Amino acid sequence: MKKQWCIPPKANAEFVWKMEDVLDVYKRPYDPAFPLVCLDEASKQLVGETRMPVPAAPGQEARYDCEYVRNGVANLFMMFEPLAGWRRVRVTERRTKKDWAACVRELADEIYPHAERVVLVMDNLNTHTPASLYEAFEPAEAKRIADRLEIHYTPKHGSWLDMAEIELGILSRQCLARRIGEREQLIREVAAWETDRNTARAKANWQFTADDARIKLRKLYPSIE
Repeated sequence: MKKQWCIPPKANAEFVWKMEDVLDVYKRPYDPAFPLVCLDEASKQLVGETRMPVPAAPGQEARYDCEYVRNGVANLFMMFEPLAGWRRVRVTERRTKKDWAACVRELADEIYPHAERVVLVMDNLNTHTPASLYEAFEPAEAKRIADRLEIHYTPKHGSWLDMAEIELGILSRQCLARRIGEREQLIREVAAWETDRNTARAKANWQFTADDARIKLRKLYPSIE
């Protein structure tokens, strides 16, 4: 997948700092004690049929009625460990602080219970903060989970640095680029896709480094007089 970058139009020291921080994290070798997980989220509109579609047949393409029924929107949290070729997609009704907190607790307690810390890369959406844990759990529990995390934020206009966004794009093309009318159906379809990708151990081959950024994105770096 060729990534389209969205970057600031002029030199931005904060963007550069956060970008290089994430790129350095991506250079780390695989370590099961410190699993690298990229997290992102996307929405999927639930669209039902008003008339039964006609499936494809020899010499005839599949046909769908142009009318459809809106059944609301579902949210998908993508948790992707690029070095291990593993991902988990959590389908929720909303994308609140409590939904994010539930994802993080699942990472810490169910998926990586023996890891020293989960290295978490994500954008700086206002729900993506340890403070959200305190709105979902008792203080002691929130602090326990927060202490299991090592968080690295992508910069503003730098969501392309989050490999979970790339994986969401693959999910969209391979699984979601069609009408799905019910949340239960969405859960089944996403789970089947997840199983296939995990069985294949599909990894991300990230090549872009801080050295590359200093050449290709040099206009973003403040000039030192």
